Amino acid sequence: MTVTLPPVAAFVTVVCGVFGLLVGSFLNVVIYRVPRKESIVRPRSRCPGCGTQLAERDNVPVISWLVLRGRCRTCGEPVSARYPLVELLTAGLFVAAALRFGADWIVPAYLVFFASLVAITFIDLDHYIIPNRVLYPSLFIAIPLLVVAAAAQGEWRHLERAIIGAASAWAFFLILHLISPRGMGFGDVRLSFLLGLFLGWLDLRHVFLGVFFGFLLGSIVGLVLLALRRRGRKDHIPFGPFLAAGAVIAVLFGSTILGWYSPG
Repeated sequence: MTVTLPPVAAFVTVVCGVFGLLVGSFLNVVIYRVPRKESIVRPRSRCPGCGTQLAERDNVPVISWLVLRGRCRTCGEPVSARYPLVELLTAGLFVAAALRFGADWIVPAYLVFFASLVAITFIDLDHYIIPNRVLYPSLFIAIPLLVVAAAAQGEWRHLERAIIGAASAWAFFLILHLISPRGMGFGDVRLSFLLGLFLGWLDLRHVFLGVFFGFLLGSIVGLVLLALRRRGRKDHIPFGPFLAAGAVIAVLFGSTILGWYSPG
């Protein structure tokens, strides 16, 4: 079965994909520098091995890494495959957002949301933190975009649900944090506000669904790591990536999943 997109939707999807590659390249800088408390603007990208500033031709998302076969042009130092992975992942999520919402005013806000989740995921995996330098700017950019989308469409109830979803998710995770500070870090509490905001925009049931999938994925991966003896019972496992994955699933497939359990 062939699915044909309307011309405007197809154009938006292509633009989002290309834009996602560029944003993914920037996110690589964010992921590397923010935990080290370095500027994400200056200096320009350099090879971590020899310190040589990368030329423009060596900064083309994905393509440069493939052309150079994953190595620095100057010193031959291997360049992690994570760089093109982040770029492709971001582009894929941007395309998915375009396919999910079409030519809608809400698309820019969800692009910001998905980009922030990518950065938070990889930083949390590496450093076990959810940095405010990513979370707060994401909120400061996303909230006005949500207001613009609500005003443009005259759908203020979406914004109302978003606020309720954010407050509800934050309160729930705060309670978990107070009960078990070691099990639920306050970074996850702050992240839950962002997740609740965007899931609540869709439907308050999406908030529950996203949180459910986050806990489900975290539990499954945790049990697998224990079974493989890659982690002990007292070892910390970053929870942010699972919350991010649960939120993405809820955004992209939540309506379909909820439809399975709706009467009629």
